Amino acid sequence: MNTTENPPIVPKKYLIPFILITSLFALWGFANDITNPMVAAFATVMEISTAKAALVQLAFYGGYATMAIPAALFVRKYSYKKGILLGLTLYAIGALLFFPAAKYEVFGFFLGSLYILTFGLAFLETTANPYILSMGDSQTATQRLNLAQSFNPIGSLFGMFVASKFILVALDSDKRNAMGEIIFSSLTEAKKAIVRTHDLAIIRDPYVILGFVVIAMLVLIAVTKMPQTDNKQNYSSANSSFKRLFKNEKYKEGVIAQLFYVAAQIMCWTFIIQYAGHLGISKADAQNYNIIAMSIFLVSRFVSTFLMKYINSRKLLMIFALCAMATMSGVILIEGIMGLYLLVATSAFMSLMFPTIYGIALNGLSEEDSALGAAGLVMAIVGGALMPILQGSLIDIEKIGAFSGVNFSFILPFICFTIIAFYGYRTLKVHN
Repeated sequence: MNTTENPPIVPKKYLIPFILITSLFALWGFANDITNPMVAAFATVMEISTAKAALVQLAFYGGYATMAIPAALFVRKYSYKKGILLGLTLYAIGALLFFPAAKYEVFGFFLGSLYILTFGLAFLETTANPYILSMGDSQTATQRLNLAQSFNPIGSLFGMFVASKFILVALDSDKRNAMGEIIFSSLTEAKKAIVRTHDLAIIRDPYVILGFVVIAMLVLIAVTKMPQTDNKQNYSSANSSFKRLFKNEKYKEGVIAQLFYVAAQIMCWTFIIQYAGHLGISKADAQNYNIIAMSIFLVSRFVSTFLMKYINSRKLLMIFALCAMATMSGVILIEGIMGLYLLVATSAFMSLMFPTIYGIALNGLSEEDSALGAAGLVMAIVGGALMPILQGSLIDIEKIGAFSGVNFSFILPFICFTIIAFYGYRTLKVHN
């Protein structure tokens, strides 16, 4: 048997760098899922509207939008390693700024801290993904990225665990009386000030600890010899790269597919609680379904990575998207607990989508175009933040024809999965 036909997913010479870079996927997963519940936390403790508290997400995703292209240009000029070190530096600075933000108790300070933190995440995502793709044979690139991305939900689960077990339960501003009413709103200003100081310190501490963990990772990567997989001597201008990317149909369609995937992921995970609430399930119990969904997502990442040894990744993307369309149909049409089960089960089919779309879109690009191409795919994360607002508006409508507003609202993820299935088909039949 000719072993060159079956190259290893990760060659031995890249194993240590692969492990270190893969750990970064868990680091930004943690940041994503510890931050989501902070919208509700800030709304109560800072006594601001939900709309204003939602600026947390705007600051978070805004960091990606602002820094993805500069990060790609930095990597083109220098190297993957330097891009990762700068990303970790910005990540640590943003996390540590939570300390003065809590001291001065200014909401805008927290927003600025998150904004800087996600500058770092934009650098890491723009750099780490193509770096992983480059660590081995191009035949196994998508499989290798799926393996690395499998550790992202591990960080996400840990972030959800810390948020629910160490932050939300410890907030005095969220304590309720026997009638279920929040006590905080009825306190005097002096007592509110004491509670606010306590709660902001509770929110602050995990981020500060995270900052020191990121610094430790920075030092570890800085002293480790990392592979030089890129050769920039003959790079053309960034303008030329943009023009080539714009002419690449597979890449452009990949950015669009990625945008709709992120939208679907955010909608499915954000509104599990609303779907469960429509069935009379409390928010606390509904959060358990979210954790189950993330656990299924994690297991399925490893399963789908294994399946790619036997099934073309483009075909598998199309199959999983079709399966997600089927589960979404049940979520829309079934009024009851089975609809909730199908919503949770959808996470199994979402598992491979982000890294697979990413890998397919970048496959075949030159080394010099990959960094800017990665930036476009990272910026697609921003677009995904828009559609959940539309879904929320549908949920607010109690009845839409024969459907409840909650059930009908999942027509939007269904449309997203349809677009992803179409992209999988086109990459298999047209762009192959």
